[in-house]
Amino acid sequence: MPLTNTQFDAVMRRYDEIREENRHRETLRTEQVYREIPEMIPLDDEIASRSLDAARKRIADASYDLTDYNSKIRSITSRKRALLEAHGFDADYLDPVYTCANCHDTGFRDGKKCACFDRIAADILYGGPGLKEILRTERFGCFSFDWYSDTIKDASTGLSPRESAEKAVSAALAMFDGRQISGSLYLYGSTGVGKTFLSHCIAGEALQRGLGVLYFSAGDFFDELAGSAFERNGRGSAVKELISQSDLLVIDDLGTELTNAFTASALFRVINERISLRRSTVISTNLSLKELSAKYSERILSRITSDFTILKLTGDDIRIRKKLNGGQL
Repeated sequence: MPLTNTQFDAVMRRYDEIREENRHRETLRTEQVYREIPEMIPLDDEIASRSLDAARKRIADASYDLTDYNSKIRSITSRKRALLEAHGFDADYLDPVYTCANCHDTGFRDGKKCACFDRIAADILYGGPGLKEILRTERFGCFSFDWYSDTIKDASTGLSPRESAEKAVSAALAMFDGRQISGSLYLYGSTGVGKTFLSHCIAGEALQRGLGVLYFSAGDFFDELAGSAFERNGRGSAVKELISQSDLLVIDDLGTELTNAFTASALFRVINERISLRRSTVISTNLSLKELSAKYSERILSRITSDFTILKLTGDDIRIRKKLNGGQL
C-alpha cells in the first residue's frame, strides 16, 4: 500500500512504540520471576557470561567452534523452563513478547508487508480518538433489547421490534469466527432504532479480534473517495486500497450525503470490489431497498440484495426515550 513518507514514518513510529511497550512487559515479567524464583537469577547470569565469552572468542577466531556453547545454553534454557513450570508459570513466560507473532512487530516478514501493517496504517489514517472511545463503550455486551417493544408487530417483517433487534444482533455475531469475519449487512430502519449502535458493536468486535476496520459516516466516506481521485502524492492510492482491502468497512447513515453521479458510481465500485475480494461491509441507513434503488441505481440494489444480509430495525426512537427517562428503562 503506497503511503506518503510522513504516513510511512508514522506507521514505523507506531511499531517502535509497540516494541517498547512489549519490552516493558518483558521487564515486568522478569522482575516478577526474580522475586518469586530467586534461583532463576544465577541461570540468567550464567547465560550472559557464557554468551559474552563466546562472542569474544568468535571475534578473536572466526572459526571458533560454538557447538559446546550452544549445547550448554540449551541445557540452561531447559532448566529455566522447568523452573517456571514448577512455580506455576508457562514455560515460555520469559520469551520475547510480540503483539504480532508473524512479523515480530516489524511490519515485514521475508521482505513482504505483514497483514498488521495495513491495520496500523488504517488506524493512523482514520482511527480518531473519538471513534476509538465510542467503540470501547458501545459493545455487544451493552446492547439492551429492553428498549425494544415485544408486543407490536411490523407489517413488513412480521416481527416485533425486539425480535428484529435480536435477529440483527444474532446475524452480526454470526459474522465472526475466531479472527475471521465474513458476510455483509445492510441495516435499515427509521431514526434512533439502534442501527449506528449495532454498527459500532460490529466494528468494536472486529477491532478486538485484531481485524482491520474502516468506519466512515456517509459524508466522510464520499469526501475521502472524491479527495483520493485527485491525490497525486500516493495517499489517493492508499485510500483506495484500504477501502477495498480492509477486513471490515462500515458506512454509517448512507443517504445523508449529497447524492450525484459520482457518489452512485463510487458506491457501486466499492461494493463490487469488496464483494469480489470477499471483504465484509456493513451499511446502516434510513433508506428502504426501494428508496436505495431510487437514490442510487438498480445495479447497486442488485448487488446488495444478492450479497448482503438485509435487516430492518424497527421501534421508537431510543435516543428520545433515553432522554425522557433519564437513561433509565
